[in-house]
Amino acid sequence: MEKYFWGDNRRFNSYAGYFVRTFGGRVQKVSIDAGFTCPNRDGLLGKGGCTYCDNSSFNPSYCLPQKSVTEQIAEGIEFHARRYRRADRFLAYFQAYSNTYARTEQLKTIYSEALEYPGVIGLVIGTRPDCVDAEKLDYLAELSEKHHIVLEYGVESCYDRTLKRINRKHDFECSRRAIEETAARGITTGIHLMFGLPGETVREMLDEIAVISELPIHSVKFHQLQLLKNTEITKEYMRSASDFHIFDVPEYIDFMTGVIEKLRPDIVVERIAGEVPPKFLAVPAWCSLRNDQLLALFEKNLEIRDTWQGRLYRSSTARPIIDG
Repeated sequence: MEKYFWGDNRRFNSYAGYFVRTFGGRVQKVSIDAGFTCPNRDGLLGKGGCTYCDNSSFNPSYCLPQKSVTEQIAEGIEFHARRYRRADRFLAYFQAYSNTYARTEQLKTIYSEALEYPGVIGLVIGTRPDCVDAEKLDYLAELSEKHHIVLEYGVESCYDRTLKRINRKHDFECSRRAIEETAARGITTGIHLMFGLPGETVREMLDEIAVISELPIHSVKFHQLQLLKNTEITKEYMRSASDFHIFDVPEYIDFMTGVIEKLRPDIVVERIAGEVPPKFLAVPAWCSLRNDQLLALFEKNLEIRDTWQGRLYRSSTARPIIDG
């Protein structure tokens, strides 16, 4: 396979490179908390949410559901302007909780308000795979004819036993079905995948890459498990740390190198790790290392090993991992 498949000098299909190829320059995401909840919190499926979840750990300070969508976009653009002064195109990022968990008519009102804001060229919508249906997907497909629409699904793991343990309240088949139905409508489809969940070995985590590479996804966000204060998974870790594989930095860099080598080369890698403010962490991790520093170490490792995304990718008829 040819190196540098993506037309730049990076050894993986980066999110920044995708924006340059697609839009000719930087496009900035602006996070929004529109006051959605989750069927795993409001009692429809369960209460308490996924065992690792604390949305406040990644929501920017300007994101408050008491504010209108318009107010949050305006404050978000001002917030990012201090760092990215040349950004003049934006994606409204509905990030907190499950952002399709409402009636379609309500979604139309919320999404339309975002798309009417000057400079907003599209939406990125984070949700669960069990919070979409044909009506909602058909509506998003219509929007995608004129706007850049991305639907991001929290998959987190391909293993049903893991999904049950972290209280997701859906199986991997649900994720696969939602992804396929979304992509079939021409909607740009992304996923989140988490490494270090309880009971999973490093080998099992790597095996997931063959599975997601056979799904019709456009992008992926990889993130390591971070043990946050007052979450059920942290309590579980305190009781049984041996059930968890918590990566240190050198090991994670090597692990992610293996992940990228096996990943289908056209999948855009939005990030290789998650980052939350240290004050939220119950178990300190990686000290003060920021994601841009981690990314630099990762790219250096790719260079040292003279490897790149998809070098070990082999197309197959792999089916989703279903293990009860």
